[in-house]
Amino acid sequence: MSVRRIRASVSALALAAVAVLGIAGPASAAGSADSTAAGGYVALGDSYSSGVGAGSYLPDSGICRRSTNAYPHLWQAANSPASFDFVACSGATTSSVASGQLGVLSSSTSLVSVTAGGNDVGFADVMQDCVLSSEATCINSVNNAIARMNNSLPGSLDSLYDTIRARAPQAQVVVLGYPRFYQLSGSCVAGLTEAERSAINNAADVLNDVLAKRSADAGFTFSGVVDEFTGHELCSGDAWLHGVTFPIHDSYHPKAAGQSGGYLPAFRSAVQNT
Repeated sequence: MSVRRIRASVSALALAAVAVLGIAGPASAAGSADSTAAGGYVALGDSYSSGVGAGSYLPDSGICRRSTNAYPHLWQAANSPASFDFVACSGATTSSVASGQLGVLSSSTSLVSVTAGGNDVGFADVMQDCVLSSEATCINSVNNAIARMNNSLPGSLDSLYDTIRARAPQAQVVVLGYPRFYQLSGSCVAGLTEAERSAINNAADVLNDVLAKRSADAGFTFSGVVDEFTGHELCSGDAWLHGVTFPIHDSYHPKAAGQSGGYLPAFRSAVQNT
């Protein structure tokens, strides 16, 4: 059976629901974490921060799917901040974070984490196109997303970051990136072509570069997760990411291992080293 026939066997209706868009150090580092924990911690963002794909969802989180296995929940359990507001939500964009999640920020907030940007550039649609359509359609969709990353996303991020800073003027703000999805020349024998996987990885790199620049210009700390996920991408044989799954909303999101082994160390390192 051809790769494209295998791909066509996946339900288009189900994939339409895909939403892609979350160890104690030395004494000095531990002291930094203790200082940050003395104030309130607010976890903002999209499904990569809420923990979609990691299971163990908080009953009151509804379709936001906030997981006790997500990095914000794991960090607060280990560090006991003075307060903890976990408001990240599946499907969030920069504008919905700004309009619906920032009310919990205040002058007493000492730490903020945020993932946002993947949904702004339509990564869910990109993955749907890549799984269901031709290689040419997939790569065109990826390129359109990259154009949005370079053209419209920077202004949206600037607006969000400015509002976060205005509402939490004393907070350390950590912006986390997104993993590459695929290990190239990996163990996958069906599904996307190598050219499609490479294009998707490149888009993740471009998105992370935009996030890093905009967060730096805002005076925030950017913490990428590509290094942490290296060796644990799809096609690695030890993936910390879901592929196409049922329930479909887990697709292309970190598993619990990706939150604890990927996002948590990246966040913890940013907090300790700032």
